[in-house]
Amino acid sequence: MSELRWDPLKKTWVIITLERGRRPRDFMNDRKQVNMTVCPFCYGREDKTPREIFAIRTDGSRPNTPGWKVRVIPNKYPVLRIEGELEKRGVGIYDAMNGIGAHEVVIETPDHDRSLAELAPAEITDVLKAYRARLLDLRKDPRFRYILLFKNHGVEAGAAIPHSHTQIIAVPITPNLTATELSVCQEYYKKKERCLFCDLLAQEREDRRRIIRDDGNFVVFAPYASRFPFEVRIAPARHSHDFALMADHELSALAEALKDALLRMRSVLRDPPYNFLLHTSPLMHLRLGKPGYWGSIPYDFHWHIDLVPRLTNNAGFEWGTGFFMNSTPPEEAARFMRAVDLSMSL
Repeated sequence: MSELRWDPLKKTWVIITLERGRRPRDFMNDRKQVNMTVCPFCYGREDKTPREIFAIRTDGSRPNTPGWKVRVIPNKYPVLRIEGELEKRGVGIYDAMNGIGAHEVVIETPDHDRSLAELAPAEITDVLKAYRARLLDLRKDPRFRYILLFKNHGVEAGAAIPHSHTQIIAVPITPNLTATELSVCQEYYKKKERCLFCDLLAQEREDRRRIIRDDGNFVVFAPYASRFPFEVRIAPARHSHDFALMADHELSALAEALKDALLRMRSVLRDPPYNFLLHTSPLMHLRLGKPGYWGSIPYDFHWHIDLVPRLTNNAGFEWGTGFFMNSTPPEEAARFMRAVDLSMSL
């Protein structure tokens, strides 16, 4: 019999279709490929992109030249632009504002043919340091309310350029999905004076069935109400509300956990397309008339990363109800991923 599961963090119902029980091989389809004659993100083609905003260089090389390990540039075709004013206004019963924000690209490696999973932990640490640097810089702009850092791996996941990269978009409003998580965490803390996510982690670590990896620093697990087959969540074991406040040694530990999770996913599902989503603290700028807006976030919110393999498509039922249907129970997904012999994947 199928099972309905409630996600207290995202306030969504998920239908786990237990009787279908799809295994990894059921999702192994040939992936679409993008053929490029000239990749603008490759080493030595720095003149093909907008001028860099940030880079990690160890050889003293000049900006916008070779010598970089990680490079951050403005998106050449941004969905939101940093120049201008918001100019909030009413349009009858509707609301509108100018498309103000920021849209950046983090080029994770000079090597066109290496994915994030194939980078060494030290190289992934550099990528994470670039994430941290850009979050700290963008949050200085009082027009922004939230910064989403995400990665599309594979055409099916939305990657138009195959060279491994991450995108960062700063928006002048708090997205509904983010606001839901923040509100849920805030209400839970008001009632219990505990972090909801910390309680979820404690329960998962005691149960163990959905744990994929737990080194005491970061917990990698399949969420109880996973919306998608083989969905993975990574979170710091200790309470932490803001990714951007992570110290270097913590980023190094996260790099190990992230590489481990990506290699297991690649092994089990034959390098699936996936989305990487960083859920971290919103920008806590003072807002007129709202002196305590999100003021409890350091105590009640817990940052985390979602890795979502793009193995299925939403159809009429999902769009019509907001429910998700998952044909692989998270306990089974975690079991398959734990069983991977990583020595065969390196």
